[in-house]
Amino acid sequence: MERAEQVRVLKRLMDHIDNGTNVDAGGIRHNPAEAYTSPDIAAREWESFFRSHPQIIGLSGDLPEAGSFVTHNDFGVPLLATRNQNGTFRAFANVCRHRGAIVEETSRGKKNLFSCPFHAWTYSSEGKLVAVPKEEHFGAIDKDCHGLVELPAKEHCGVLWVHPQADGQLDVDTLMGGLTPEFTAWDFASLVYIGDDTYETPMNWKLAIDTFGETYHFSALHKNSLFPFFHGNVQGYDIYGRNHRMALCTRGIDDLRNKPEETWHINDGAFPVYYMFPNVQVNVGQATVILVRVYPHGDDPDRSFSRISFYARPDALDSGDNTIAELATRFAEIIRDEDYAAAASSHRGLRSGFLKEMVFGRNEPALHHYHNTYRDALGMEPLPLEEA
Repeated sequence: MERAEQVRVLKRLMDHIDNGTNVDAGGIRHNPAEAYTSPDIAAREWESFFRSHPQIIGLSGDLPEAGSFVTHNDFGVPLLATRNQNGTFRAFANVCRHRGAIVEETSRGKKNLFSCPFHAWTYSSEGKLVAVPKEEHFGAIDKDCHGLVELPAKEHCGVLWVHPQADGQLDVDTLMGGLTPEFTAWDFASLVYIGDDTYETPMNWKLAIDTFGETYHFSALHKNSLFPFFHGNVQGYDIYGRNHRMALCTRGIDDLRNKPEETWHINDGAFPVYYMFPNVQVNVGQATVILVRVYPHGDDPDRSFSRISFYARPDALDSGDNTIAELATRFAEIIRDEDYAAAASSHRGLRSGFLKEMVFGRNEPALHHYHNTYRDALGMEPLPLEEA
């Protein structure tokens, strides 16, 4: 985050504390329960948001050197992402051109060649078919026409984007919504991957997204975990196209008042959280960044899973501080054991049929924004703002 913006956000948070105020959406909105329970809506979301929309698959640190690779199957496409010998990020359908077998089953590693386990057709990190065993028996084949199917891919300010369709459009400027200078200032490209986890939860995927949308719940749900370190129900909020940035207010902001403004750093008094449409949260700490990618299980409205990836700043790792990974993991466990547990409870309540709609308060603007971006993308009318 650029210096002037850090100071602006911190001052705004101080004003909220001093005046007993919070961000204000200007009213309330009611979101129909069917947004979370309808099989028809879930099917439309799966096609529109995951099968046909560019996806963030990780950060540059997932492919730290030439020959690095990762595989994914989270949005219905078997994916092989590589960093070739020139250092370029590439993405391919992880599907052998012979008989359709998955070429690489390992989740991540380092290889220059990928050999299909079925018949050992072998591909380079450029996706080229380089070997066909017993080709004289198989028959002459044009290797140039039988490489892995390439998918549109772009590495932009440390973020790895892939479009799931070979003919898909990947307009990074539009996808970023004006956040490019801010992401560049964070230097996400230098982050080092340190681990990941997966959380399976019996709930609609949007309920997982909703848990990141306000700090109103901190004093209740997180009273013994996060609330001692955060001012609950105080936050900054800014919209960037379909994306947004929240600034969660930490109690460290109280100490900043006695320090020269030129020494302030955003992480000394706030915890920035970015939402990247449609399903990604980027949680930015001083030493670590936690990337949360949320997915439905296809068109099932009742199940979802989250991929949690942990990254650290190189200088923090060089310091030998073993608590860095522990703190990041603990934060993610709070998401799993508190936020997601509460969200799964909400899903059971919604499935009961007794609740026809949910209410988004004035102090929950992120929830207003999430759901109206989803509705707009599906060609639905926005949720109307009501006085409150």
